[in-house]
Amino acid sequence: MKPQQYLQGPAKLLNPDGSLIQAGWARQPVLDANLEDSHFYRIRALQKLRLKVWDYYAITTPSHFFSFTISDVGYLGMVFAYVIEFDTKEYQEQTLTLPFAAGVRLPRNSTEGVSEYVKDDFLMRFTAQKDARTISVRWAGFGKGTLNAELRLECPPEQESMTIVIPIRGKRYYYNRKINCMPASGWVEYQNKQFEIEPATCLGSLDWGRGVWEYQSFWVWASASGFLADRRRIGLNLGFGFGDTSAATENCFILEGKIHKLDDVQFTYDHQNFKAPWTMRSPDGRLDLIFTPFFERVAKSDALVLKSEVHQMFGTYNGSVETEEGERLTLSNVIGWAEEHHARW
Repeated sequence: MKPQQYLQGPAKLLNPDGSLIQAGWARQPVLDANLEDSHFYRIRALQKLRLKVWDYYAITTPSHFFSFTISDVGYLGMVFAYVIEFDTKEYQEQTLTLPFAAGVRLPRNSTEGVSEYVKDDFLMRFTAQKDARTISVRWAGFGKGTLNAELRLECPPEQESMTIVIPIRGKRYYYNRKINCMPASGWVEYQNKQFEIEPATCLGSLDWGRGVWEYQSFWVWASASGFLADRRRIGLNLGFGFGDTSAATENCFILEGKIHKLDDVQFTYDHQNFKAPWTMRSPDGRLDLIFTPFFERVAKSDALVLKSEVHQMFGTYNGSVETEEGERLTLSNVIGWAEEHHARW
């Protein structure tokens, strides 16, 4: 594996002139997201309209996938949720689009604070605590009924996560933290049914993103949070696309809360038929997976200056990975997703 730069901290993300202090990856979030020092436009007052910040939570259960997101993409806020039932392939998604992200609240860093949007009887709130994360949702009129949730995701301080800083040309950047395999507990009420969420079978994940992209962007992202045959928790985070990843890639897998770093991963899939099997392999042989989709989520946004299209495939991962200590692990029908995303934003 080629050398990958490890982030040193605690430190700030940006210099006063808006340039990145460092690029690379870390097992813990060690940088302060001082986005106020961004300086990619000559007129600083315009820069807030180009900052993209979000918290995306996902809960994978044996029967359903539940997802909740609060985001501020500068000129718009987008608060959305979606639910997929694996057996029937029934799918429901709804989005609130908020001009200039009015009412959206997102904290500075991923380690503490509250992310929320509250209006009248609507509530979506994420709270980062010392050893856990909580999700509260009250959404009347979601699909055929309501979507309500009270969830707790266990996330002790020693839990490792993929934290990465990727430079993008013109003093642009992406600061991202992905947490996989958080044992989940609580309940979700959906279509007048209540689903009990139990940590023995249900896992949560977080995609926490802060950054500035070029107006036209593209990426591929693959993720999973599941179990091996011996019930150890196994997670995947793989991807490529925008930015300069010469300092580090985001590729890794997560075993029982510990990151096992990978270098390059080669994706092979059919851009004309996303439902065909995907392969993901590392040149050093430490990762060899086949992803077989069983459901395609297509999400499109077209709001004048903002246009986005994502094909998010849900399916099963089969194959093997090798730990940094040399243990070979077999993945058998681990549910996860892989997506291709094109955006003008």
